[in-house]
Amino acid sequence: MNLSDLHIDKSWTLFLDRDGVINKKIDNDYIRNLKMFEWIEGSKDAILFLSNIFGKIIVVTNQQGIGKKIMTENDLKAIHVYMKTEIEKSGGRIDAIYFSPHLKEKNNPMRKPGTGMLLKAKQDYPEIDFKKSIMVGDSVSDMEMADRLRLSKVWVGENKSSYINANLFCKSLFDFSKSINKI
Repeated sequence: MNLSDLHIDKSWTLFLDRDGVINKKIDNDYIRNLKMFEWIEGSKDAILFLSNIFGKIIVVTNQQGIGKKIMTENDLKAIHVYMKTEIEKSGGRIDAIYFSPHLKEKNNPMRKPGTGMLLKAKQDYPEIDFKKSIMVGDSVSDMEMADRLRLSKVWVGENKSSYINANLFCKSLFDFSKSINKI
């Protein structure tokens, strides 16, 4: 994907996965409370910069720790309030956060790779145009969800071979923001 061909402006929406894109993942565990939440270096700065380019920035995240009853919805809300507050303090914004508490094996359409969270965002923000949207994620389910509604796809992380159909590969959200800055 050549970003300059997209003509990104305030009419565009940026969808972000959370764990592995904004905050560090914990292997074989979940971010169950605020003490476990740790920003990925540069992610706050990236969101600040991207806030000036995209009309909407929306987080979409699977959180089956709730479905497994190892955390509560209130635990998750505390993390999300903290995230939004910290981003706003730096001058950036996250317009909305959608999450799926559903277990993977239930195949709920709200859970990625289902498109329920994207469709809910469009219902809440009718101005969203999926042809003018980018999904930034670090998992196959992020990319598959984006494929289903034909969003542009950015894979972040070290392992490019995990999903070869992404439109763009970046090491991190910060690197993605730098690539946007070049256009």
